[in-house]
Amino acid sequence: MKKHGLLYKIGKQKELIFIALPFFVYTFIFSYYPLWGWLMAFQNYRSSSIIKFWEQEWVGLQQFKTLFGGAEFPRVIRNTLGMGVINLVLHFVSAILFALLLNELFTRRFKRVVQTISYLPHFLSMIIVVSLAQNMLSMEDGVINQALLALGLVQEKVHFMGNPNYFWWIIGFTNVWKEMGWNTIIYLASITSIDPTLYEAADIDGANRLQKNMYITLPGIKSTIVILLILNVGWVLNVGFEMPYLFRNGFVADVANTIDIYVVEKGMSRLNFSLATAAGMFKTVVSIVLIGFCNWIAGRMGEEKLI
Repeated sequence: MKKHGLLYKIGKQKELIFIALPFFVYTFIFSYYPLWGWLMAFQNYRSSSIIKFWEQEWVGLQQFKTLFGGAEFPRVIRNTLGMGVINLVLHFVSAILFALLLNELFTRRFKRVVQTISYLPHFLSMIIVVSLAQNMLSMEDGVINQALLALGLVQEKVHFMGNPNYFWWIIGFTNVWKEMGWNTIIYLASITSIDPTLYEAADIDGANRLQKNMYITLPGIKSTIVILLILNVGWVLNVGFEMPYLFRNGFVADVANTIDIYVVEKGMSRLNFSLATAAGMFKTVVSIVLIGFCNWIAGRMGEEKLI
């Protein structure tokens, strides 16, 4: 057997393959096998115990024509992209800055306390998170309005939950509060891999903390930043269903509907499973294209690539 052949490599790594096998099986069963259901997007599917799946009416691209031809779908795409881009920028910047700030804490016990506190919102249910945010932004006794009035920044209370101009930003900052601490884990782990002698040399040269972060820490985690950016761009259309739906009210309905809400209301609730599948398929294809494009751009710029 050749030492550089495929079978030789499999034999040398058989333990790792055996450990990874259950995860491959799990991913195939729950992520790849259900993809055959995309065929429903090319049918006029009707749930029935009499008509089997392969006997449903095949309509080609009719569901996609209905999806893109509707007057509401362009507005849904706009809302999803708006919230997705805001979430991407705020998540990305806040996680990196928070990781850099935590890295500057020398007291290990205090650092662990801050990290633990920042992780806690990640484990809260979306209902609790939205309820807390709504109470803080309330016009009656919300702490945000009280603080703005006390500081003299506004003359009267602001109706945050009823102003469409604030809705996307409320979603973005609420997501940051919930996930910022959790998102810093990978960056902190990447920072620990930087050679400590680089910081010692910078101290000898008289570099301050800002300079060490700019010229050592950030370049040291650049590959991690690029990989996570590529992955996060693929989730730009995955704003989610729960938070926009729970924050939504009659005042902000036009800017609150996302693709996921559209799928539930126009597809699942009306038993139009084919239209819902077409919308979900569109979102998945766009995400794959975005990941591939960003991965190509990263390769052209000489940065770390995902593939």
